[in-house]
Amino acid sequence: MTNSVNLAAVSLGRSATVGSVTSGQPDVLVIGAGVSGLTAAICLAEAGCGVTVAAAQRAPQITSAAAGAIWGPHLVGIDERVTRWGAVTLARLTELATDPASGVHLASGVTASADPRAEAFGWAGALGTASPCGPGDLPDGYAAGWRLTAPIVSMPAYLGYLMARLDRAGGQLREAQFGSLTQAAALTTAPVIVNCSGIGARRLVPDLDVRPVRGQVVVTENPGLSDFFVGVGQDAGDVSYYFPHGDVAVLGGTEEPGNWSLEPDPVTAERILRACAAVQPRLRGATVTGHRVGLRPWRPSVRLEAETMDGGRLLLHNYGHGGAGVSLSWGCALEVTALVLG
Repeated sequence: MTNSVNLAAVSLGRSATVGSVTSGQPDVLVIGAGVSGLTAAICLAEAGCGVTVAAAQRAPQITSAAAGAIWGPHLVGIDERVTRWGAVTLARLTELATDPASGVHLASGVTASADPRAEAFGWAGALGTASPCGPGDLPDGYAAGWRLTAPIVSMPAYLGYLMARLDRAGGQLREAQFGSLTQAAALTTAPVIVNCSGIGARRLVPDLDVRPVRGQVVVTENPGLSDFFVGVGQDAGDVSYYFPHGDVAVLGGTEEPGNWSLEPDPVTAERILRACAAVQPRLRGATVTGHRVGLRPWRPSVRLEAETMDGGRLLLHNYGHGGAGVSLSWGCALEVTALVLG
């Protein structure tokens, strides 16, 4: 993997002048610099912990950077915890939408289904703004739909905001690559390790319940769109969407279980462009400025739990968020912080 360093020469401990000495809170090593890892690190650092984030890769090479992204639990096992974490994160993202530097803004848009019997996505009710679309308000091929307002996130800007916020809180970001959690533990004196390794958890833990669901998007110049669209077809994984982010629009998408390829597929890109242009003709002929691919870390359920490592150190797992990493990030991060400080 790129952006790695020689672990034999790296100490992932925290400077004794920051965090634990000044506040009495423990030093923490967070593994992973995606949205889950950075958000957990921010919450811990702002609570007074000395925090080091260690990751083999950071934006734009990470899965989080490839997301669309919109709030809403997607490709994640739904349980009462997910509902709670999602509600907390929705409130935080809504608050961040007032800060232009965050990359978050509230947008109106449509979610639609080709199935006339479909009901509004379960998470739409939490937004409190969903209203049914009339037949004339839906693109060809869609039989039911709802208009709503939701936070959408420009991931390059948002990840930059998170890294800057971590820096202001005194956290450190180091490049490192681990073969196992045991190897990571051997390279730090921190009494707490938080595992936010995403798809890497399959090898790092190892947890074979973690499986990739590949996603590919196309980035184009924005032809003047302000509304978003998310449409689900008749077949599993048949999803089309576009999200406007200022001067650019992010078009998707794909859901490919078991596909580990991080290379953009030209045929897939053309299909995405055609499908989105069929929904929104203004996208026809839009200038393509980039392609992104990410591996969503699907798991039957999110793993957020604590265990004790050999030697008595605390290990907290926070991974398996599927396509809902952004949507659950603040709720999970605050729960991790409560477990560390509790």
